[in-house]
Order: sequence, then C-alpha cells, then structure tokens
Amino acid sequence: MSLLDEWSRCSEWIDAALLHAHGSHTLQDVLDIVVKGDAQFWPFDDAAIVTEIIRYPQRTTLRFWLAGGNFETLAEAEPKLINWSKQFDCTSVEIVGRRGWVRALDGYEATATIMAKDF
Repeated sequence: MSLLDEWSRCSEWIDAALLHAHGSHTLQDVLDIVVKGDAQFWPFDDAAIVTEIIRYPQRTTLRFWLAGGNFETLAEAEPKLINWSKQFDCTSVEIVGRRGWVRALDGYEATATIMAKDF
C-alpha cells in the first residue's frame, strides 16, 4: 500500500489523537510534515503512530507525538520504535499526550504539564 492509502486507512486514529492537541494541527498538516520527512508515520492493522526525532542540545529523543487505535498494538510497537530510533542516536523517548499514558505505560514519568488557553 502507498503512504496515502495507509494514511487514509489510519486517519481516523490520528484525527482522534488530534482532538487532544488543542487545535495545533489539522490532519493535512500532519500528513504534510510526514511527507516532508520531519515526522514518521507508523501504520498498523488496528492502530497508528506519528513520531518525531527531536534533537536537543544534550540528547536526541524519540517523541511519540500522535497515537490512536488498539492500545495493545500501540504498546507492542513502543519497544520496536525505540529500537528503530537508536540508528538516529536517540537515547531517550518522550510522549506528548494525556496524563493517562503515564499510568498505562511502564517506565514513564510525567516531566511537565502543558496548559493551553485560547484567547
């Protein structure tokens, strides 16, 4: 399947994750970022993930940016994507998401709270 076919098939899950992004991106914005190569799209049979490689001054981090679909599939994908990220010198992983992910996944701690307000 082509990227666009997979994106179309999985867009419902990514769009649902975007509902919690406080209007920062549209589905088309995310696709454009993936096509440009600044984010990675990971389609699965019953879930999808969008990641980014973030290069901080002191480390390179795999960021799980958007995820949706079957939780078990997402949890199984996590170590595989972490392993994949090592080729880009990633030494850490972070998740942008709702607080429930901290409880749902092993080994993560909340390091910040992001607050948003429209005006």
